[in-house]
Amino acid sequence: MDKWLVLVMAAQVLLTSGVMLLMGRRRFAAARNREFHYNAFRTMDLAGANEGVITASRNFDNLFQMPTLFFVGCLAVLHFGLSDFVFVCLSAMYVALRLLHTLVHVTTNHVRQRFNLFLASCVVLWCLWARLCWSLFVSA
Repeated sequence: MDKWLVLVMAAQVLLTSGVMLLMGRRRFAAARNREFHYNAFRTMDLAGANEGVITASRNFDNLFQMPTLFFVGCLAVLHFGLSDFVFVCLSAMYVALRLLHTLVHVTTNHVRQRFNLFLASCVVLWCLWARLCWSLFVSA
């Protein structure tokens, strides 16, 4: 199961990398269209940038917030040799929900839908952590 868990973690890395590329494309296109000057990249002052630039940037930033807890949890699962079908499923559900959150954020940006997906991903992450703590401290 360890390899499957690492594969799911790699999917999260791929998602983050894909958003980084999308963000870069949108930023350079906006600069090329003179929505802001290239010098804005010095301080990352993207005032005047279009919604697509802003949402891709915000989504990229967001992928370094709660997903950090996901990676730490997965590494703990691997470190303590707890990897099993349930941990892999919880991890895959988390990444799938983060993917859906990203798709909503960088396309329609429907706030309620985006929030619900974010909250669902948090619940799955909390379940992963609860199971990790249970496995380490209660069922040991």
